[in-house]
Amino acid sequence: MRHLEAQVTAQRVVSVDVLRGFNIFWILGADSVVWSLNEVLRDKGRVLSAAGSFLNTQMNHVAWAGFRFYDFIFPLFIFVTGVAIVLSLPRLVEREGKAQAYVRVFRRSLILYGLGLIFYGGISHHWNDIRLLGVLQRIAICYLFSALLFLNLRVRGLVGTAVSLLVGYWALMTFVPVPGIGTGSFAPDTNLANWIDAHYLPGWKWDLTRDPEGLLSTLPAICTCLLGVLAGLLLTDLRLRGGQKSLLLIAAGIPLVVAGHLWGLQFPIVKVLWTSSFVLVAGGYSLMLLGVLHQIIDVWGFKHWATAFIWLGANSITLYFINNVTADQFAVRFAGGTVSTFELLATRFAGGDFAALLDRATGPGMGTLVVRVLGLVFAMLLARLLYRRKIFLRV
Repeated sequence: MRHLEAQVTAQRVVSVDVLRGFNIFWILGADSVVWSLNEVLRDKGRVLSAAGSFLNTQMNHVAWAGFRFYDFIFPLFIFVTGVAIVLSLPRLVEREGKAQAYVRVFRRSLILYGLGLIFYGGISHHWNDIRLLGVLQRIAICYLFSALLFLNLRVRGLVGTAVSLLVGYWALMTFVPVPGIGTGSFAPDTNLANWIDAHYLPGWKWDLTRDPEGLLSTLPAICTCLLGVLAGLLLTDLRLRGGQKSLLLIAAGIPLVVAGHLWGLQFPIVKVLWTSSFVLVAGGYSLMLLGVLHQIIDVWGFKHWATAFIWLGANSITLYFINNVTADQFAVRFAGGTVSTFELLATRFAGGDFAALLDRATGPGMGTLVVRVLGLVFAMLLARLLYRRKIFLRV
């Protein structure tokens, strides 16, 4: 448990807060701003149209195999969760003992899981319409197992567990035959993970017969969190100077991305299956981004530009929940379309005829763009208020 002893004297790593805030920034509405910007730039000349189209493409999930920026957002959140484990649990162990740390881990996991159930409608529908596995539920499960492993294993054990999860998942998906299909299929609805969801995952599944946060694909998602744990251990290693930590994070990320793309030639990079190749690519980019931010913010001290991200990161789960609590996720899935809480509030100030007037005056999409930018501003103002009042709603 030497790594636990080393953590308790570590100072706060501001770059981690910024990375968390950067992550939630896109979830709270920056994604929809890009979608609207694409509509505004359409037919505005070759360069502007191409720029809008490129950004729009990156802000949409790939249909199946491949990797875009939008596919990076969720694994980045789980990665940051792993980093936060290293920054928080050792202090709790020192202060209250390991037993209390276990209590905290189980309690936090249960609350996160419960929030996930409520997020997707809770029991407002029939029992068969409850989504047992979703975004918050996956975060809860990854946090639970990664925290328990961190509390009980040394670095070598953590690395061995991560490798075992990735290789084990690949072996299951590659060599275990799917009834009526055979082995080695990674196409939609014909792979082992989808088959298990269809037959053994009760309740509402996001894609009707399968779920992107399904049963089997949760195993490699835990590895994504463990990569964050390993990054956190490096960040808090007292033997290394700040610049060395940044360089090592970036240097570790590059071969992971390369290895992920090479592995993807056989085991495709598929987010909805959370394939092992996807874990390596997303984890590699996460390490590199953290390394760059750590160098800029924690080593060079340039952090004023990231103040808004710090506000957002301080209450990320709370803001995520508030932003989506007004949407009936069940209805959204089957009827299509959703308006987030902050965007809904923004329409009261810039929607309706005012948005239509902007469209007529400047071109299609401008009204929606203004509403969505305003919604994002409202989210950031709430984050600022909570931060300034020192209100940190943690689970």
